[in-house]
Amino acid sequence: MTFSLAARHPETGAFGIVITTASLAVGARCPFVRGGVGAVLTQNRTDPRLGPKALDLLERGARAQEVLDEVVRDAHVPGWRQLAIVDREGRTAHFSGKSIVSKHCGYEGDQCVSIGNLLVSDTLPRRMVEAYVANPKAHFADRLLAALDAGLDAGGEISPVRSATLLVAEKFDFPEINLRVDDHDDPVGELRRIWGKYRKEVDNFVLRVLDPDEAV
Repeated sequence: MTFSLAARHPETGAFGIVITTASLAVGARCPFVRGGVGAVLTQNRTDPRLGPKALDLLERGARAQEVLDEVVRDAHVPGWRQLAIVDREGRTAHFSGKSIVSKHCGYEGDQCVSIGNLLVSDTLPRRMVEAYVANPKAHFADRLLAALDAGLDAGGEISPVRSATLLVAEKFDFPEINLRVDDHDDPVGELRRIWGKYRKEVDNFVLRVLDPDEAV
């Protein structure tokens, strides 16, 4: 019940994810990013254990497809899982298990990948990738949110979405941008509104980590 996009910024090396779904708390279960390492999505009937495992494998130097193959091979009931991975070189891979009965698919672009299930249209992942790559000079987070908007415009999923998340990690193991909306009639719109406010604060929060004497 989810559609999403994961990407690596080619200039900064930052990793980002946007995701939305009809279920609650998508940000707690499905998206995983680690600065300098990669981005991982685990969705459909989600197993959150797969995200950290995949990031650990990426951190050891495995490529996206190698990580995907190992995670799927060792996963509990992998037929229910839908996964996507971006590695530190921008290589991508995705997987949809055979037990997923809804309309589902994935699409890979330049250092980005989109996946979805319970979709209205199987063009949705491609539309998300096209929106993400359309404005390469925009802020990374704005490009990710544009992809999420495109997913909605392409029909979204068969039920109204209720939660959404934006993650971006560049310098740290944790994401510098970690914004979540839950139980909202327009979670994607609300996520964009919150990002508009948070954007002014990001640099100062990073400064609090690196040089707290100079931070506000």
